[in-house]
Amino acid sequence: MSTENKLVKKKRRNQNIAFGIFSAVSYSIVALLFVILAFIVVKGIGVISWEFITEMPKDGMTSGGVFPAIVGTLCLVLVSMLFAFPVGVLAALYMNEYVKEGWVKKIIKQMTNNLAGVPSIVFGLFGMSLFVNKLGFGDSILAGGLTLGLLVLPVVIRTTEESLKAVDDTFRQASLGLGASKWQTTRNVVFPIAFPNIITGLILSIGRVSGETAPILFTVAAYFLPKLPTSIFDQAHGLALSFICDFNKWYKY
Repeated sequence: MSTENKLVKKKRRNQNIAFGIFSAVSYSIVALLFVILAFIVVKGIGVISWEFITEMPKDGMTSGGVFPAIVGTLCLVLVSMLFAFPVGVLAALYMNEYVKEGWVKKIIKQMTNNLAGVPSIVFGLFGMSLFVNKLGFGDSILAGGLTLGLLVLPVVIRTTEESLKAVDDTFRQASLGLGASKWQTTRNVVFPIAFPNIITGLILSIGRVSGETAPILFTVAAYFLPKLPTSIFDQAHGLALSFICDFNKWYKY
């Protein structure tokens, strides 16, 4: 057997070993996900009922339902997305379609990446300092929603920017060649093509907002709130916070 054939077989063997390791890790992650889902279903199926979903909490969050937490979470998601989605999309459009490559664009991208790595509790403290105290919103849905909007803003910006980059430049060139302006090209050609992928970033942002606890602890949440909010300046309760408060009781089932 020649030396060249030995090298080829060795490369193939190493490649198969590497693929095997990657496949095992991937299947392990999927299996872990199913274990977590099974644990949640088995432990929680006994307490899920229509009354649990539609009733008010009682006895200091130890009994009753989670209806105020559902409404509060929906309100926080709505306020945060009304802030983060348009701001993030417009910022990404500006950076990708209008700002030329250079040090300004690099600095903006670096700052966005740094913002994405800030812990959520830091956003909570910032929201408490700015929205709750400085601007006088108090512990309210408005303060909590704006804080959560800042938290997911980097996600919206990056996903939108990547969606815009995925649009082939031939579409831009054809539109400009037909006499359309830069804004008309961006609004009528580029944005509609990228919109499905932009929605993916919106969904990811909604999922993160729904599961955050640290920011709402400092800006909006009350430990026991057996009523529905009537305005954006009212306190609210979140589903994630409700489940954390009830975890010890729920786990005993």
